[in-house]
Amino acid sequence: MPQTQNVKRYDLDERTFNFAKRVSVYVGHLSKTISNLEIGKQLVRAAGSVGANYIEAEEALSKKDFVFRIKICRKEAKESRYWLKLSDASTGKDEEKAVLIQEATELMKIFGAIVTKCS
Repeated sequence: MPQTQNVKRYDLDERTFNFAKRVSVYVGHLSKTISNLEIGKQLVRAAGSVGANYIEAEEALSKKDFVFRIKICRKEAKESRYWLKLSDASTGKDEEKAVLIQEATELMKIFGAIVTKCS
């Protein structure tokens, strides 16, 4: 579908994939403390789960299944934000942490709006 310059298309499949990739890179730069190792594991799982559940939602068998999967996407984005806030960013990564927290928040809002529109 051709797009005009004024139309901004949000590809959630790609956006959630990029979020998970950026989180993975961010976690790789965290200092290797015991708490960061555990937080990092949880963060990578939650961030990856946002996109994985979105893919599942796209293949939903019913509207109820779709809404359920989108709710999981929202929950995982919220959990990602929580783990990001807990992480102890190493020097120079505070800006990336803030950007990732903002992206998690935006994803939460997008998935929340989808749930509202479907209800």
